[in-house]
Amino acid sequence: MIDIKLIRTNPDYVKAAIRKREMDLDAVVDEVIAIDVKRREATGKAEAMKAQQNAVTKKIPAMKKAGEDTTAVLAEMKALSEAVREENEKLSALEEKQQELMLSLPNLPDEDVVAGGKEQNEPLHYYKEKPAFDFEPKNHVELCENLGLIDYQRGAKIAGNGAWVYRGAGARLEWALLNFFIEEHLNDGYELVLPPHMLNYECGYVAGQFPKFGDEVYWIQNPTSADKKFMLPTAETALVNLHRDEILTLEELPRKYIAYTPCYRREAGSYRSEERGMIRGHQFNKVEMVQYTTEEGSDEAFAELVRKAETLVQKLGLHYRLSKLAAGDCSFSMARTYDIEVWIPSMGIYKEVSSASNARAYQARRGNVKYRGEDKKLHFAHTLNASGLATSRVLPAIVEQYQNADGSVTVPEVLRKFMGGQEVIR
Repeated sequence: MIDIKLIRTNPDYVKAAIRKREMDLDAVVDEVIAIDVKRREATGKAEAMKAQQNAVTKKIPAMKKAGEDTTAVLAEMKALSEAVREENEKLSALEEKQQELMLSLPNLPDEDVVAGGKEQNEPLHYYKEKPAFDFEPKNHVELCENLGLIDYQRGAKIAGNGAWVYRGAGARLEWALLNFFIEEHLNDGYELVLPPHMLNYECGYVAGQFPKFGDEVYWIQNPTSADKKFMLPTAETALVNLHRDEILTLEELPRKYIAYTPCYRREAGSYRSEERGMIRGHQFNKVEMVQYTTEEGSDEAFAELVRKAETLVQKLGLHYRLSKLAAGDCSFSMARTYDIEVWIPSMGIYKEVSSASNARAYQARRGNVKYRGEDKKLHFAHTLNASGLATSRVLPAIVEQYQNADGSVTVPEVLRKFMGGQEVIR
């Protein structure tokens, strides 16, 4: 959530920043300001009436003790109580409306993030050359089927389109990737967390997914109670809620977490040729990194997350590029995002395997996550996240970039110890 003080003092800056996302919310910002004026007036009026009510209340015992008639004073008290009730109802309605409008405003992109949509994304650098083959290369779907790595038909049979089954060496390769990622993160001092997959509404609210994107998740309704939860679309949604409504100390920061979970996405379901196989699905595996940090440590934490995600892809020996996203391509809650995108030879395109993002204080303000700074004052923490990594595109990239003329696939060296020393999948 954006700081109301910033909206109040510099609305033109807020409007211009949001327009960089190719969103025109000037009218919403103006309405927030107008309601804020009314809310502050109503707050002042309610507080004045309560003070008057308290003053009158204090008079009554003395009047009774002196034998004075309190009829008029009691009538005044009753009228004041009714007026206070009405003013509080008015104030609650104003606060509710202001909150609703504030939640519709996205995070403000950082100053150096360019305006526009994905066409304005900027590739920052590339790693390795694109793989060249002296034979006719196969696509990952054909390779995975021929080698018995993935069973697409039975996946669709038991779970519908956008589902697949890992089998044999494919299941071991998937598990090897997850083990490799987790081992790397543990070596870097991150704490491993295995969160619940079904989360309460507050988690989506704090992460910035609700209320705006409530239709993009799978909801679970308990048939025997009013309990309603949703399946996490990413472990970030759980991890940024670990310290909700908490005050952290400087000594505790930065907090560095990783979590392995499947991710459940309703919005997946594009079945174009470029989304074939495992490129897009309703459920996929991912190791997620999240940091809580101070405002001063925010940029350093972002650089670390980008570097860690890149290192994983580099150790796998995959050709990829690092891209800085334009404002319109950053997600709703994020101030900046860098994507690590691997090359899929059969498609001739790069596909994102990690998004490293900085939410600044946007999520922490929603979740009331604070820390006490050296100035002894409370400040909202900064939250950051990055995939480290999502496997559903890494595995196809490995299969295609490491394929051999005889249809086999070489196992990246860093994964072999997790596959019993296997070097080639035939």
